[in-house]
Amino acid sequence: MNDLPFQTLSHLSGLLARGELSSRALIDACLAKITTTDTKLHAFVDVYDDDARALADAADRTRAAGFARGPLFGLPIAFKDLLEIDGRQTTAGSKSWLGRQSNHTATAVTRLLDAGMIPLGKTHMVEFAFGGWGRNEPMGAPWNPWDLDTHRVAGGSSSGSAVAVAAGMVPAAIGSDTGGSIRIPSALCGLTGLKPTYGLISLYGAVPLSTVFDSLGPLAHAVEDVAMLTDAMAGPDPRDPATHAAKPIDCMAALQGAVDVRGMRITALVPEQFPAYLTADVRRGRDDAIAIFRSLGAIVEEARAPFDINACSAALGMMLAAEAFAFHRAYVEDPAVPIDPWVRKRTLGGKAISAAEFLDALNTARRTQAEFATWMRGRDAFLTPTLPITAVPVVDVDESTAPLAVFTRFVNFVGGCGLSLPAGLSSDGLPIGVQLIGAPFTEPALLRLGHAFQGVTDWHRRRPPPYLA
Repeated sequence: MNDLPFQTLSHLSGLLARGELSSRALIDACLAKITTTDTKLHAFVDVYDDDARALADAADRTRAAGFARGPLFGLPIAFKDLLEIDGRQTTAGSKSWLGRQSNHTATAVTRLLDAGMIPLGKTHMVEFAFGGWGRNEPMGAPWNPWDLDTHRVAGGSSSGSAVAVAAGMVPAAIGSDTGGSIRIPSALCGLTGLKPTYGLISLYGAVPLSTVFDSLGPLAHAVEDVAMLTDAMAGPDPRDPATHAAKPIDCMAALQGAVDVRGMRITALVPEQFPAYLTADVRRGRDDAIAIFRSLGAIVEEARAPFDINACSAALGMMLAAEAFAFHRAYVEDPAVPIDPWVRKRTLGGKAISAAEFLDALNTARRTQAEFATWMRGRDAFLTPTLPITAVPVVDVDESTAPLAVFTRFVNFVGGCGLSLPAGLSSDGLPIGVQLIGAPFTEPALLRLGHAFQGVTDWHRRRPPPYLA
């Protein structure tokens, strides 16, 4: 039973469908793991234990009556604590928001609940989703489970979601990504994480960091689980106009049958554009991934990015600061309000940004997005390391820097989608990730490549050392 929360959603779905497992037994196993591990790992803000058990019992009765609703029915899920759930607390990672009760439910949450999923609770995050390290001074930083002796960063801002999945407290969780906040923690914690194209999944009911770049997406163990969750959440929503411009996609259809990637074209970023601090372990993981894709029959070439990665990152950072200040200006300058000092500093940095500067950056983003979409014609994916380094100790973090986002921020800026895959372990046993980037609404192609990659590797099945309370 202790092993159940480490299993993939697709495997657990099969066990439920065949009557070899009950939803109640699965939920009990997840809650037991939370009880024994989360005091140390600090992944959850709230756990809905009694309600989860009641929903599991109801799911089992519904299944027994022959009315189960699809592959996600009766399976557990956790939500990043910026997703509103009517009648529940939503803190967006801020101690100052403790006790704030939602009066509506996010569309992404509603769609997963409609599919029959059972919410286990809300997960910790960087305050207001504004940071990539995963630190949160007022609320506490989740503990990366891959090192139980040293408190290492789990990545941000979806830190608690990643820790909950990686440590086997829940099989999958939902996060958000504005500059890497799904892919960064996924890579640091050995998970599969998808940042979908902007507009694919409704942002209604998600506390914003940026109305221009936010995306919601899943963190899980395997590509198939990510595909199932994305399909369940995607689609038009009258309360989010951006979803009406989205192209319809079917992620699971791309994984059906024998997944053949022969002839698919991947362009890998040339090492000359890597930062000097990229580690040898990360370079090895990237090179091994290229070799694996070539062995599967994909065509892999190397090329320079057609845009300035660092300039894109800087422009996105400026725009995030401006929007963050707009959202939180009523209280962020009040020293009596307990806000993480670095989140406060980054947010206050947006106060001096003029409308002209913001619009200039927005126009640059739109122009770069068009250039990127054109460059990606004839290419199925653009490959980079997800991160240049592995998880560092929390005490060594320099919040004035953002090295983790060097390969992730530009993806949001150019309007693409990004899939982070576990791609190895460093010499000291810490996860390494590789990233597949696609043109807008090409998630099925990325997931097809990722599924083939996971068919011949086992990095996504590796687990952190067991925690013994």
